[in-house]
Amino acid sequence: MRASRLLSVLLLLQTRGRMTARELADELEVSIRTIYRDMDALAESGVPVYADRGPDGGYSLLEGWSTRLTGMSPEEADSLALAGMPSAAAELGLGRVLAAAQLKVHAALPDELAERSRRIAERFHLDAPGWFREADHVPTLTGIADAVWNQRVVRVRYRRWGDEEVERELEPLGVVLKAGVWYLVAQPSGGGAARTYRVARVLAFETLDTYFERPDDFDLFRHWTSSTESVTAVLYQAEAAVRLSPGAMELAPVVLRPHTALALAERSWPVDDEGWTCAVIPMESIAATRSELLALGPEVEVVSPSTLREQMVDAAKGLAALYEA
Repeated sequence: MRASRLLSVLLLLQTRGRMTARELADELEVSIRTIYRDMDALAESGVPVYADRGPDGGYSLLEGWSTRLTGMSPEEADSLALAGMPSAAAELGLGRVLAAAQLKVHAALPDELAERSRRIAERFHLDAPGWFREADHVPTLTGIADAVWNQRVVRVRYRRWGDEEVERELEPLGVVLKAGVWYLVAQPSGGGAARTYRVARVLAFETLDTYFERPDDFDLFRHWTSSTESVTAVLYQAEAAVRLSPGAMELAPVVLRPHTALALAERSWPVDDEGWTCAVIPMESIAATRSELLALGPEVEVVSPSTLREQMVDAAKGLAALYEA
């Protein structure tokens, strides 16, 4: 553990230049006294590290000196797949491993490429969760991810939609982060079709001593894409014709469901003499589409089906009566 930390101190000074003991301690989550001891150890081992006193002081390496002792552990190499998603790495229990791997990558890069990498990190950031949505509480995620990696059967107690609780023994094949929500893709122990489980609905979790063999032909990306397309096809089997004002078209990406907003954006719809867009949107159900479109208020008009149009009229009358009372 200490050898790894000493290497981290060395790489931090190499990639960032002068750093104070407090900055190093905060970065490595240790005490300042530990940093002092680490600096003494580095100096005794022959590393040309110097301490400058004063308000602008700190520790630094002899100018021009660098190390190439940047070899990564297998865990650090694996974590680089999450290099653009530090929060996701942290939820999976790989936060510190990823930070160490990134530090080693930066230290190994030529100066010009290292500077470009730093500039990219300063200017671009991926924030996966959607707006106005609290992140799921996923205390079992780290254990599930470990079982996925080590191909261990798990026993879970799972809350289905409708609050029914079931117990299952599963062979976990992968985890997916979709719009800030974690999902487990797993097949029943002993084989069977893979299914998707929302990790936040896993109420109890136990890793068993049983190992399983992953299906040779299983591809997580292909399975996820296929299953989400199937769900979409089942959910959206009807359509509604609507007219939307210019204001509604601007609000659509924010107010409407992603699938509806995508349907509006993926093609050029005709515009009538009043400047309103005449479009056709996918419809999950009359009730769901009514609730969705009501968010646009008088900026949208339902043309068909007649049942949806009538329900929009009834809802508008109800709102008017409420506010006129």
